[in-house]
Formats: sequence, structure tokens, C-alpha cells
Amino acid sequence: MKRHDLAIGNLETTFSGKKVLGVPGKRKKCNCPEERRHPRTGFPLFNCPDELAATLRKTGFHVLATANNHCLDGGTAGLKRTLSVLDRHGLRHAGTYRSAGEARRHLVVPVKGIRIGFLAYTKGTNSIPIPNSWIVGRMSERKIAADIRALKNKADFIIVYLHFGQEYRTYPNSKEKRLMHRLFKRGANVVLGAHPHVLHPVAVTKMKDIYGRVRTRVAASSLGNFVSTKLVRNPKTVRGTILSLTLTRNKDGVTDVTGVSRIPTVVKWNRARKTDYRVVPADGR
Repeated sequence: MKRHDLAIGNLETTFSGKKVLGVPGKRKKCNCPEERRHPRTGFPLFNCPDELAATLRKTGFHVLATANNHCLDGGTAGLKRTLSVLDRHGLRHAGTYRSAGEARRHLVVPVKGIRIGFLAYTKGTNSIPIPNSWIVGRMSERKIAADIRALKNKADFIIVYLHFGQEYRTYPNSKEKRLMHRLFKRGANVVLGAHPHVLHPVAVTKMKDIYGRVRTRVAASSLGNFVSTKLVRNPKTVRGTILSLTLTRNKDGVTDVTGVSRIPTVVKWNRARKTDYRVVPADGR
């Protein structure tokens, strides 16, 4: 991770502090922490110690997508506190916001002279009501298209993150494929996805932009899980891929993907130390 100039991840939890909605659940046989569930929806509520943010930064992450179905697990206060914890540890973020003004300030990260714009959205919030229209980036093609247009004059390269798809399905359906294709036509260079918790194929295609220039588009609708326990007893949920992209700006000032590589990963659990999880290359190196 640290050898990359910019590392992006999906933060599918919160830093809500000690107070969080829900009631304690039964302790699992694996001696994991007690699971808390929303008293109305029954969905699990995620909340991690603040120390995880420091660990993510130390691991090499720079930008985190915060729009996902668990972003409101700690309520509005938990969502806002999560962003403050990320700020404190130098982690940039997109997808959830503390104010309408913050939501209008799209994230652009300069990397070696290339301005990379980042947008993030989620299909849902586990039936937790969204208190206003700007606090969470909801998936709306019209909204995403408008945000891409707004970014075109600010960024040389645009990455769109979508929290969508069906859990544990190993491929995007036709509707999701069409959406990603339309976002490419709107001006997105890369579409990253999460939520299925298992790997999807990574599609690399050539498309003409609005100026008729042929450019590379990368669709990665699910990169699996980076850090996770084994979900629903499915061994595929402890596997992931670090997608590595090389960007180059040509003599005409156009930035494009000129290299794509994948690092398959797997989560190893230390049975002697119940909370010790390590992410290692899937080939065992």
C-alpha cells in the first residue's frame, strides 16, 4: 500500500464513540465483540475504536469513501464524529458530510501534478432514515452526472465510488453494468464498487470521450473484502484485490490509465489471538 502515491479504500464502519444506537446482542462463539443491532430494523450496527483510523493511515491509506449502508449506524452524531476522527488522522474522505457547504466541495487530490477527483455514493442506509438531502451521497444518476460535470474543470481524472450490488453475488447484473457504462460516457474514468463482499471481474475497456479521444475506462464493481471475518460461512468473503492503476498525462495534457495490475489478498485469522487479523497476498507470500 505504501508504495502507491494515492491509496483509496471503503470505510464500511463508523467511529461513533462509546454511545451508539442499538442493544447488545448475543456473544458469538468466536469470542468476537458483542454485536449490536438496530432496535427497529434489526440490521447490525458497526462502530470501531478511533485507533483504527490511525492504523489505516499508518497502513498507507489516503482517501476513504464513507457513503455506504452502515454510514448512519451511529446516527447523525456518529456520522459527523466519524469524519472528525478521519480529519484528525489526516485521512481525506467523500460520500458523507457535516454540512451542505461541505457536500458541495467535491474532493480533489493533487498527485504529482495530476488532479484526481473523487465522488462517492450509496444505494441505501439499511433503512435508517436520512435526515436531510446532503448528509449522505445517495445513488442518483442525475446527481452523479451533475457532480461529474462540476468536477470536469477542477480535476484531470475522475473516480466514482458506488456502494451497490447484491451481497455475495460474484458479478454485476446488467442494470449495474449499464449504469457504469453511462457514467463513463458522462466523464468518469474509473468506477469502483463495494457491498457484495466478494470479488467481481475487473473490466478494462477503451471508449471515446466527448471530444472523440479514445481513453481507458476501468470498472471494478466489487474488489471483495480487504479486512473482514468470514461472512455467512463463505470463504470468498475473506478475499480481496488491491487494484493498482498507473496514470500518465500525455503531451496534450490528457490523463489516462496506462497500467492496470491486481494484488490478490486474503485475511488470515490468528486463532491464538482472537482479534488478530492479517491481510496477506493470496498466494501466501
